[in-house]
Amino acid sequence: MPSARINGIRLHYEDTGEGEPVVLVMGQGAAGRAWHLHQVPALVDAGYRVVTFDNRGTPPTDECPEGFTVGDLVADTAGLAEHLDLAPCRFVGVSLGAYVVQELMLARPRLVRQGVLMATRGRTDVLRAAMTRAERALYDSGSKLPPAYSAWIRALQNLSPATLGDDRRFQDWLALFEFSPQPEGPGARAQLDLEVPEGRLAAYRAIDVPCLVVGFADDVVLPPHLGREVADAVPGAVYREIEGCGHYGYLERPDEVNRVLLEFFRDRSSTTVLAELG
Repeated sequence: MPSARINGIRLHYEDTGEGEPVVLVMGQGAAGRAWHLHQVPALVDAGYRVVTFDNRGTPPTDECPEGFTVGDLVADTAGLAEHLDLAPCRFVGVSLGAYVVQELMLARPRLVRQGVLMATRGRTDVLRAAMTRAERALYDSGSKLPPAYSAWIRALQNLSPATLGDDRRFQDWLALFEFSPQPEGPGARAQLDLEVPEGRLAAYRAIDVPCLVVGFADDVVLPPHLGREVADAVPGAVYREIEGCGHYGYLERPDEVNRVLLEFFRDRSSTTVLAELG
């Protein structure tokens, strides 16, 4: 896995395929390799060059335990695109990664050809604030949850009722979560301090980049109404909601997610996407 010196840190990335470039930006505490299960193969097969990377805070990229800001993540994403001479290109983000992409579209619009925001938000409500406080308190307490319990909680938070109710599929997910626990190092703790400040929805009215917002219908971490607010704020943005999946919708219903991505990419002007997607 290659690395580059970006903004004073060592940032690890993967560069796959040939064609027009797409940069995939992962969410909190997750490695860029998660995109390689479904999205990278589909995009490469469709003729795209795909770059994934590990955000600062997520090893083997530098963890930066002293802390960092969303602005730092935006600068890292822009810096990698410039280092690889990709821009202007397409950027796709999920969860925290979507927040990074929407801030990138605002701060560095000339780098972005199209932006896709999956499971995103433009504000912090009471429930999300409480969730973050609880995660910080758990980490700072030094308590270690048993892997089986952590896997069960992770499943409830991130999967849809359809998956939770399917015994075979649910068992497979539990095994995956126990085998691949979420990171617990200082970089993961630093990411817990990243919040969405007030006023971002108003700020997003200045975005002038073709944008697709994707909500996952059963997402309890970042429910679709928060993503729709972002789509309503960004001029000309398209909103698409995918049924039967939770916060891990890009893993839970990858075929539908990939279809929506590729249809949006094929429409360069983004003026007919609403009609195409229904």
